[in-house]
Amino acid sequence: MKRKLQAAAVLLIFGVLKLPLEQRVTHDLRAMHLVDEPLHLGVKGNMGQMGLAAAFGGLRGLIATIFQLRAHVEFTRVNWAQVDKYYGFVTELQPRIARYWEEASWQMAYNAASYYLYNKELKPALRGSLYHDYVKRGTDILEEGLKLMPDNPRLWQKLGELHWARSKDFKASGDAYWNSFQHGGLNFSERFAGFAYAQSNDPASWAKGYAILKRLYDEKKTTPGLIEFLKMLEHNLHIPAAQRIPDAGPVRSTPDPQAGPQRQ
Repeated sequence: MKRKLQAAAVLLIFGVLKLPLEQRVTHDLRAMHLVDEPLHLGVKGNMGQMGLAAAFGGLRGLIATIFQLRAHVEFTRVNWAQVDKYYGFVTELQPRIARYWEEASWQMAYNAASYYLYNKELKPALRGSLYHDYVKRGTDILEEGLKLMPDNPRLWQKLGELHWARSKDFKASGDAYWNSFQHGGLNFSERFAGFAYAQSNDPASWAKGYAILKRLYDEKKTTPGLIEFLKMLEHNLHIPAAQRIPDAGPVRSTPDPQAGPQRQ
């Protein structure tokens, strides 16, 4: 009996000594995003205890896929509140997978918003209100994902597209595209940042757009769209004639509703 107590004491002491080391290792792994943070029971309480138990058991990916399928079923039923709810579960379970945040945002800002915008059974005022509400919801989802992954160029790009195509906030679109480019996004994100700034309503954004597009022009990276927006900025910023580019092109003082990025 005495030996058993001694052995138990040794194990207890060893466990106490080992705990700080394990905590430090776990902290480092989470900092490198190799291990996920534990889920909090209060955040998604209505997921059910079985789903949470499975998530804690290392089956987050599987459970997230199941919820994604449930969201698709609700999409076919045009039940947008349920689609939003299930994608909320998905992003809670797999917060470091950018694709899930992108899909959740797309469902709200494009599919749900368009459904209400073109729903003839609703009064025009209600259609417009619901449209803006769901665009805002899609924006919020991307911004929530970017809080976790602020260096993800794809999420910044999608936020730029959303502001351009849906909210028509061209300054916010330019900022998002520029952040995408600064974090390693595709080259077109720099160009679209300039295009978006060119269509904003404030001179400070025009100046940003002019700096971007003039640099691309000087680097011989011209396109018809770049020349058109650059000519518009020269007009709006009152650039002296001697400093303007020699290319001929239309001068627009308003944005072209058909111009802009397409979803990829």
